[in-house]
Amino acid sequence: MEKLRVGLIGCGRISDIYLKNCKSFDGLEIVACASLDISESRAKAEQYGIPRATVPEEVIAAPDIDAILNLTIPAAHSEISRAALEAGKHVYSEKPFATDLDEGRAILELGREKGLLVGNAPDTFLGGRWQTVRKLLDSGVIGAPTGVAAFVPTHGVERHHPNPDFYYAKGGGPLLDLGPYYLTALVFCLGPIRRVAGMARKTFPERMIENGPRHGEMMPVEVDTHCLSLMEFESGVIGQMMVSFDVWESETPRLEIYGEDGTICIPDPDPGDGANIFQGPVWYRTRSTSRWTMRPRPKAPAEWSVAENTHGYNFDARGIGLLDMAQAVTEGRQPRASGEMAFHVYEAMEGMLASAETGRFVDMTSRCDRPEPLPEILPEGRI
Repeated sequence: MEKLRVGLIGCGRISDIYLKNCKSFDGLEIVACASLDISESRAKAEQYGIPRATVPEEVIAAPDIDAILNLTIPAAHSEISRAALEAGKHVYSEKPFATDLDEGRAILELGREKGLLVGNAPDTFLGGRWQTVRKLLDSGVIGAPTGVAAFVPTHGVERHHPNPDFYYAKGGGPLLDLGPYYLTALVFCLGPIRRVAGMARKTFPERMIENGPRHGEMMPVEVDTHCLSLMEFESGVIGQMMVSFDVWESETPRLEIYGEDGTICIPDPDPGDGANIFQGPVWYRTRSTSRWTMRPRPKAPAEWSVAENTHGYNFDARGIGLLDMAQAVTEGRQPRASGEMAFHVYEAMEGMLASAETGRFVDMTSRCDRPEPLPEILPEGRI
C-alpha cells in the first residue's frame, strides 16, 4: 500500500504518542511537523526523525502532503481542519471535533464537497478491549442490550498537566475532554443516539496548577466541571454517564453494558492512562452466574468470566484511527473513526450541556453509521 504522507500541526504533549506509533505503522509517513513555536517543531522533528520542521501555514500549503494530523488545542481544531480541506488535504483531528455545532457541520460539508476524508479521535474503540466488547455483543453473549452506565470520576488535569488552562476554557471541561472516549465507544457498540439530557455544575470559580514551572498559579474556570447525563439510543438502549473534574476518589470508575441475559463490565477505565482504554480485561456474567457477591478488586472473581481478547492493538495505540483513514483512502471507504461519528458524539455532548440549562431533553439531529469492527488477530501496524 502506498504510504499516506502526513503533516502534523500541533507539537504539544499529545503528539509524542502519535509520533511514536506512526513511525511503526505501515501506510503512514510523517513528512513534516509544525507549531506556532518553531523551536518546538524543530525539537519534535529531531526527536522523531521527521524530515522538516516548519510553521502551520507551510504544512497546509505543501504539495507533498496528503493529509493533516491536527493536534492543536480544541479552540483551533475547526480553523486548522477547514484550512486543510480547502488546501485539498484529508484531515484527522484530535477531539473534540469542534467547539461549535455550525463549525462542525461546515467541516463535514466541506469534506464532502472536496471529496476528502475527515477523521477524528478518539480511536480508542479500535483497541483490543473495545473490539472484544463488540464481539461479545454481536455474538449475543448477554442477549439484546438494554442499558449502560459509565462513571468517570477524576479531579482534573492541573495535577499532572503543566499548562491545563484550555481544559477549563470554552471547548474544555470533563464532558468534552473525557466524554468522547466513552460516547464514541458506546456508539461503536450500540449505535447512534436518539436523545440526551443532562445536569451540570461548576464547583470552583478558579483552580490552582499543581505541577511544573507554573505550580501555584491560579487559573479561571469557564466551564462546568461535574456533569451527569442521560441518553437514549436509536436501538432503545437507555444509559447514564457521570464525568467529573471534581471527585477526589471513587469506587465506581467503570463502564457496564446490561443485556436481557447478562452484563458486560469494563473494570476501572482510567482516562489518564491511554493504554488502559485500548487494552485491559473485559468481564461478563450471564444468567447462570448472575448472583452478586462481595469481591476483591481489581481481580475478577470466579463469578465473572474473562473474555478472550483476540484483537490487536492492546497498548496505547493512539494514531490507529489515522492509520485506518490512510487505508480508507486506498480502499475508497469512510474511516472507522469518522468525522460523522465525531460530530454525532459532539452534538450529544452539546445537547447534554444545553439540557443542563433548560431542564429539557434534546433530540439529536445528526446520525452516523455504526463502524464495522476490526478483523481478529491483526499484525501490528495494519488495520
